[in-house]
Amino acid sequence: MSIAMPPALKGKRILVAKPGLDGHDIGAKIVALALRDAGAEVIYTGLRKTPEYIARTAVDEDVDAVGLSILSGSHLHLVEETIASLKALGAEDIPVFLGGTIPLEDEPALRALGVARIFTSEMTLTSVIAGMKEVLG
Repeated sequence: MSIAMPPALKGKRILVAKPGLDGHDIGAKIVALALRDAGAEVIYTGLRKTPEYIARTAVDEDVDAVGLSILSGSHLHLVEETIASLKALGAEDIPVFLGGTIPLEDEPALRALGVARIFTSEMTLTSVIAGMKEVLG
């Protein structure tokens, strides 16, 4: 099933990743399909990837953005490690988006780490695409 949206992200390459031990990826797959339907080329890493693996894949695939899906509660640590790994590879200019179960009180710390946008399960796919388009141009 395809979601009818304009190709807001045409030509963008976006990595969707599931860092850590979280084994739930239905939401990440739904977002990946919505990104695809919005015109993006999506690279999905699969489950249980390390921040270093995600950063290396982002660089190797020359992506425009990294989207992390985290439901495990370890989002602060995993985001910090992923952004540090991107910086270590000279890829600190790649925006990092975060989706999942993210408590409101953690958002300031995540933004301070460099997260471009935070998407929660209450948001619509249309608002996710719009937020990514706003950052990616």
